[in-house]
Amino acid sequence: MSVADRLVSYFAPADNSARTIQGELAVSNPAAAASIAGDSHAGQTGGLLPDIKISGQSLVQDMGHGHGDLEEEGRPPYFHAMIAGGLGGSTGDMLMHSLDTVKTRQQGDPHIPPKYTSLGSSYYTIWRQEGIRRGLYGGWVPALGGSFPGTMLFFGTYEWSKRYLIDHGLQHHLAYLTAGLLGDFAGSIVYVPSEVLKTRMQLQGRYNNPYFKSGYNYKGTIDAARTIVRHEGPAALFYGYQATLYRDLPFSALQFMFWEQFHAWARQYKQSRDIGVPLELLTGGLAGSLAGVMTCPLDVVKTRLQTQVHPDLLPKESKPAAKGAAHTSAAKSQTRNISTSSPSTHTPRPGAVNLQTSSVITGLKVIYQTEGISGWFRGVGPRGVWTFIQSGTMLFLYQRILKQLEVWDSAAERESSI
Repeated sequence: MSVADRLVSYFAPADNSARTIQGELAVSNPAAAASIAGDSHAGQTGGLLPDIKISGQSLVQDMGHGHGDLEEEGRPPYFHAMIAGGLGGSTGDMLMHSLDTVKTRQQGDPHIPPKYTSLGSSYYTIWRQEGIRRGLYGGWVPALGGSFPGTMLFFGTYEWSKRYLIDHGLQHHLAYLTAGLLGDFAGSIVYVPSEVLKTRMQLQGRYNNPYFKSGYNYKGTIDAARTIVRHEGPAALFYGYQATLYRDLPFSALQFMFWEQFHAWARQYKQSRDIGVPLELLTGGLAGSLAGVMTCPLDVVKTRLQTQVHPDLLPKESKPAAKGAAHTSAAKSQTRNISTSSPSTHTPRPGAVNLQTSSVITGLKVIYQTEGISGWFRGVGPRGVWTFIQSGTMLFLYQRILKQLEVWDSAAERESSI
């Protein structure tokens, strides 16, 4: 099909944008411009204009919304999106796993005064005493086991939801926001149970750890899963599910809305589909960091809710030790509230008020009344850094892997046509 034929089939020339494109084409392709002018009385304004290949370049216009958009560059197969998302997301999570471990230790530290305080000293202490594999990277097996399928589900749901909503006329930014929310909800079914296992293994460290008394002592991931299900029930694998959704759903929704917009701006700036490695890293990192900062209050209240000490779990010193005291103590420590999601970068300060509630809204009110706005944004710096690196890595690899899969598909098609 000629360029002129493609233009005639895609354009509704009565629109001002079509006349603008016609003028731009008149210089490089007079025949195409004449064809558009000849059919200017026909058709009606369409929705989204697909890519128009002229002289090896892609001209992308969004007739419905007036700006370039990622949606116009082509829609990768769902399987490609899921594979690229799974590899990118799990790589980003593994890259930041040591920071996750440090934050988990800080959140679940039962010592008074706490053993783990500043980020640097905590890193050094865990590395010196416990090493990398069993210390800083403790719990990496369940982390990887949940991250890869969880992000596969996320990206598959995100791509399907985004396309469906845009095709049914929803404004682009709202489509990205909603698709991100739905994607995270789908992925949470997998990643929340894995996060419970991962968090307990991180807090425990090595088996029979002499350096940190966490209350957990599993021989491995399988033993941890069996022990939790046997003593606490299958529902314990979804502990903290509601609090996790309160934080992660808004984060993912905002992150992908920002990323799609930043990426569209970068394409307009570069006038190319390929924006280059620096901008790919920057757009993904900024999207994650901005979303992380904006959802910091939810991160703070989630951590407080999951690390607060409930009065009914405190030992009653006035009562003599019962015959099964050791077993009871172990069971209580197993159900202690700790973070079961991606690393919260908020560490409650010594003496922070105990929220004594399971409500996120009530928790936000209590923190504001006792600590002010600054209480909502404790740990905002580390959270911004963590989300910048993790999101930048994940979204960069997502784009790169998608492009490589596209190259392989094209090569396979050429070979099959010979």
